[in-house]
Amino acid sequence: MKKVIVSTTINPPTSAIKKFDKMKDWKLIVIGDLKTPKNYKLKNGIYLSPKDQEKLDKKLSNLIGWNCIQRRNMGLIVARKLSADIIALIDDDNIPYKNWGKNLLIGKKNKAKYYKTKNNCFDPLFVTNYPYLWHRGFPIQNLSHRSISSKSTGNIYPDIQADFWNGDPDIDAICRMEHMPECNFKKKYFPFYSNKISPFNSQNTFISSRILKNYFLFPHIGRMDDIWASFFVQACKAKVIYNSASVYQKRNPHDLTVDMKKEYMGYESNYNILKQIYNNPKSLFKFLPKKSLEAYRQYLTHF
Repeated sequence: MKKVIVSTTINPPTSAIKKFDKMKDWKLIVIGDLKTPKNYKLKNGIYLSPKDQEKLDKKLSNLIGWNCIQRRNMGLIVARKLSADIIALIDDDNIPYKNWGKNLLIGKKNKAKYYKTKNNCFDPLFVTNYPYLWHRGFPIQNLSHRSISSKSTGNIYPDIQADFWNGDPDIDAICRMEHMPECNFKKKYFPFYSNKISPFNSQNTFISSRILKNYFLFPHIGRMDDIWASFFVQACKAKVIYNSASVYQKRNPHDLTVDMKKEYMGYESNYNILKQIYNNPKSLFKFLPKKSLEAYRQYLTHF
């Protein structure tokens, strides 16, 4: 089985990147940007400079634009060219624990906690030891009435494994402004899955190459790039399982007001997207800027 890690960075190699670069069973791909140091080097992995990315697909590069995390899509294309079976998406501020990548659930029959909800979206943080927090991308219109209609044990063959993150969790700017949490997620709550679509991110997530065609980090939609990717791929019948924290996130500096502005499109549209996407995955496209949809169509030329 071929396993590839994909990340983006504007920093010199971080402590997290150095740890990922040492992993013997994985091949690290780091996608650079205009702000990335020109002398960026890895000992074992592959670094793609801006020029390398333009050689790979100049049209897609132009459609995505620069100085944005959505350049991670270029890494997904490289992973496909390397015939990767599993692709791990990570952020360069997520420091891996020793067990990172060793408890892979993708493509196997897994017994897990199964949560049913009557809401149009499942919030994965709601069923942990931090039920007052909510995952970035969960519709804020649903916050006042999050609920679980039943809990049982079921079997799932996941296409996606979304591992959690201790330290600074993946919550939206409003939630972070209110709580500023330092989390330590208890393992007894994992693994689990749900009957409804749920948000997952691209900072500590494993995906099967089988569903890579339907997984794309949409550019030009602020901090909803990976969230809308998660909605779309699940609407296309991919199954996700949430697993215990395998990284500690020592979050890079962020301006929370800027983050909130970049999340506004989600505050405004996530609820309406989820009302429509179950019946028609492509209903998402009408919420996308033209350039974002063009980028996705160009991405599909690699499949």
